[in-house]
Amino acid sequence: MADQYAHSGDNNRPTDIPALRWEEPPEGPVLVLLDQTRLPAEEVELVCTDAPALVEAIRSLAVRGAPLLGIAGAYGVALAAVRGFDVDDAAAALESARPTAVNLAVGVRRAHSAHQAVLARGGDPRQAAGAALAAARQLHREDAEASARMAQHGLALLDELLPGGGHRILTHCNTGSLVSGGEGTAFAVALAAHRAGRLRRLWVDETRPLLQGARLTAYEAARSDMAYTLLTDNAAGSLFAAGEVDAVLIGADRIAADGSVANKVGSYPLAVLARYHHVPFIVVAPVTTVDPETPDGASIEVEQRPGHEVTEITAPQVPMAGTEAGGGIPVAPLGTQAYNPAFDVTPPELVTAIVTEEGAVSPVTTEALAALCARSRQVTIS
Repeated sequence: MADQYAHSGDNNRPTDIPALRWEEPPEGPVLVLLDQTRLPAEEVELVCTDAPALVEAIRSLAVRGAPLLGIAGAYGVALAAVRGFDVDDAAAALESARPTAVNLAVGVRRAHSAHQAVLARGGDPRQAAGAALAAARQLHREDAEASARMAQHGLALLDELLPGGGHRILTHCNTGSLVSGGEGTAFAVALAAHRAGRLRRLWVDETRPLLQGARLTAYEAARSDMAYTLLTDNAAGSLFAAGEVDAVLIGADRIAADGSVANKVGSYPLAVLARYHHVPFIVVAPVTTVDPETPDGASIEVEQRPGHEVTEITAPQVPMAGTEAGGGIPVAPLGTQAYNPAFDVTPPELVTAIVTEEGAVSPVTTEALAALCARSRQVTIS
């Protein structure tokens, strides 16, 4: 079950509220999430006491973003174990909560494997729960470290491709600290450029229909005092045509073995625009987002979201006449069918580079990605 309690938030001040944290109050361990559906108007925390509450938070996008979903999934397994629920059932439910984001399954399996390994050695449930929690905490730390390294590698690549600084970067969806144990993926690179005095402008796609760019990326950019401008997704073409974009930086929810990239819907059109206008199109994601078991883009399962996200404008925090908080304002005739894929897939030939914590891959090929993953495994083992 989950409870919510609100914190007053000022959009112009940094917040100390992390996207996710584990707490152990007297009544029992909980996983505390910053409810991203309520941003930027309110900083509200969602308290999950069991795996079903976390599954609902994942499906409703209260917690989202590939790396953070992996961390949340691992903590969800630990939560079930520590509280004495069925860990196998919890792991299965969590892993299937969102099908496209491979990090979610990676995180769930990592904590679940740690739990099973202790039981297989004859350990008791308490020891197994401790192992699951330790695995989740380790994944959380690793993601923060990976975020910092991705920022370094990404900034170095930008400086190589665009010498002289003054970068004008276009980004899509949200890839900052709200999706990571650290400062994010693509947004972390832009933030590094900002701190180095080499970011001239961050162009922020609204990212329709759920406005993760407008609500979340703009929120993070404002908190970081970055020079940013918000645009509707369909204005990106005119921005390219005017010569106002130097590079596109996006994250990823799954990268197939051949380098096909699944990311928030609207990413593929940006890749096409970038190729036509000779602008680098750069994907920033941890190695855990690369899925060697998915051979190509056609093999990626793309999540289909409810149609009401398109036919209604959701007002999650402000009650309006005729609606309830959390309800929607219709913008299409009653009964209108909607096509609402959560993601699209960009083929590797449109991707200039994939930046990970282990370095950048360019050109993007099956062989180069396989070598990167092998190198990452060697580093982990050593």
